[in-house]
Amino acid sequence: MTFCSPRDKYSGVWLIFFLLGLGTLLPWNFFITATVYFTSRLKDASLFNSSANQTEMGGDQHNILQSKFNNVMTLCAMLPLLICTCLNSFLHTLISQRLRVMGSLLIIMLVFIVTAVLVKVPLEPLPFFSITMVKIVIINSFGAILQGSLFGMAGLLPASYTTPIMSGQGLAGTFAAFAMICAIASGSELHDAAFGYFITACFVIFLSIISYIVLPKLEFFQFYQDRNKKQKPNQENSVNLMTAEKKQETADPNLSMVKIFKKIWLLAFSVCFTFTVTIGTFPAITADTTSTIADGGSWDLYFIPVSCFLLFNLCDWAGRSLTAICMWPQKDSVLLPLAILCRLAFVPLFMLCNVQPRLHLPVFFHHDGFFIVFMIFFAFSNGYLASLCMCYGPKNVLPHEAETAGAIMAFFLCLGLASGAALSFLFRALV
Repeated sequence: MTFCSPRDKYSGVWLIFFLLGLGTLLPWNFFITATVYFTSRLKDASLFNSSANQTEMGGDQHNILQSKFNNVMTLCAMLPLLICTCLNSFLHTLISQRLRVMGSLLIIMLVFIVTAVLVKVPLEPLPFFSITMVKIVIINSFGAILQGSLFGMAGLLPASYTTPIMSGQGLAGTFAAFAMICAIASGSELHDAAFGYFITACFVIFLSIISYIVLPKLEFFQFYQDRNKKQKPNQENSVNLMTAEKKQETADPNLSMVKIFKKIWLLAFSVCFTFTVTIGTFPAITADTTSTIADGGSWDLYFIPVSCFLLFNLCDWAGRSLTAICMWPQKDSVLLPLAILCRLAFVPLFMLCNVQPRLHLPVFFHHDGFFIVFMIFFAFSNGYLASLCMCYGPKNVLPHEAETAGAIMAFFLCLGLASGAALSFLFRALV
């Protein structure tokens, strides 16, 4: 049976996948770029009672909470992300796509509403730290389900429709970093700026919900959804496919998943390694880098927001977006995994920048320019190579296997994030 694909009018489906991609990583990026706000809340015994005396023990406790915030936050994000992505890979056929996507978006928006409200509520540092980590676990658990479902949906469409998801995810970081820089530049009180910051996130997630409601009504998306439904019974009734092996796979979905994994294992491990290197270094090492310019003035204030977060996310977004017009090397080329392995060099390069405090390694790259150049190549290569892997994965299998392949690729992406989060403790300790 042949199918004549309709046109994606006004690139509506492309734009919706872009917005949904933005919605998957925006929550995490808003949390990670708001570390100044969170650590400031850990510094004070009370938000509104700054005159309260703190004991020496209490001060030490607060310093511990501040110093461990980034590492614990990353771990609380990546482990639930990995676990829930794994569950989504196996359970996506049992829970409807609509429930997974809509339910996840609604819960994430609710968490951000609570986060915005808590900006105005005084809390002691330890309860505030605990509540923040619980919120991070929740948004990343449901973010994993959302991300896995989204890549599964994109797997049913042409390969180019994975690009808007990756590009939207890249913009999420850029948007969050730019919003935080604007908040700093506004001169507003930190807590007032944070309130507006989190309300902005709520608005973007609300737009993602509206876009998902519109998606099934678009002819282009309906066509590929219907084609997938028609192909399954046709393939199951085909004489060539109704072998003993096929019957066994139908009885045991795990066997089918193993068969699909064998077709995409190299791409799956490639995207995993890409994000292991990235998260192992960013932000645990890069966010602790300080400017070497004496009396930098305002540059000291903007160095990390601009040179670390904004620059990383802009270049990462550019790399992800480039795959819309250029997809090189090809999926079977040895150059793709080789380029991904070469990114390991960024770990010692960043370690030898002016990361403070440090105990073991000397500072070899003193000038801020070295850090900025490393960050440009580090971020661009992450976005471009990861996007290539995610685009190629679902196209290495049969059309009816594409959704499962997309879910598997999403799982290995999250495995890389979790592995990087765990390694970030070791990498930071070696500096």
